[in-house]
Amino acid sequence: MIPSIHPIKILAVDDHPLFREGISALIGDESDMKLIATASSGAEAIEQFRLNSPDITLMDLRLPDMGGIDALVAIRREFEKAKIIVLTTYAGDVLAKRALMAGARAYILKDLPKGQILDTIRTVHDGGLWIQPEVAADLADRASDPPLTARELEVLTLIAAGNSNKETAAALGIDDQTVKGHVKNLLTKLGARDRTQAAIIAHERGYLGP
Repeated sequence: MIPSIHPIKILAVDDHPLFREGISALIGDESDMKLIATASSGAEAIEQFRLNSPDITLMDLRLPDMGGIDALVAIRREFEKAKIIVLTTYAGDVLAKRALMAGARAYILKDLPKGQILDTIRTVHDGGLWIQPEVAADLADRASDPPLTARELEVLTLIAAGNSNKETAAALGIDDQTVKGHVKNLLTKLGARDRTQAAIIAHERGYLGP
C-alpha cells in the first residue's frame, strides 16, 4: 500500500490494556492509519477527543466510569460530525440499536477478523455505515418485538438482581400485585418461561447494559 499523506487518525477507547495494545499493533502495520491516542474510560475518551480531533474513534461499551454509549453521546453532542465505531463483545440487539440511534457509524464485535476491522475503519472514514451481519440479522429479527416500558425496565433490573416481588415493590413504591403484573408482561414480551430465563434474555439482548 502506498503511504498516505494524511493517514486516518484513530482514538481507541477500551479499559483493557492488552486490547489497546492489540489495536495499536493492528493499526501500526497500516500505512494509511495512525493511532494518535488511547483512553481507558468514558471521561478520558471525551478529553482525548477534544485534544486530538481523531477521524475515527473505536469505542468499547463497557467502561469503568460511564457506558460507551453515554461517552458516544457526549462526544457527538460536542462534535456532531464525530465518526465513532462501536467495537465490543456485546452482540445484543438492544445495545446495538441504542448505539446506532446515538450516532454510531458502525457496530462490530471484537472477534471480527482483523482485516474486516480495518475495512470498517476505512468504510466509516469514507462516509459509510456498517453493521456486522450477525448483529444486523438480530436487529431485523427483533424489529417487531414490543418495547419494554420504563417501569418494566425498572422491574426487570431489580428482579434480574435477585430481588423478590416484595422487595421490588418496596424499592419502587408500588404494591406486590402491580409487580406481578409487570413480571407477567415481561415474560410475555421477552418470550421467557420464568424470571430466571427473563434475566438471562435481558442480559443477552443488552437490556441491562453491557
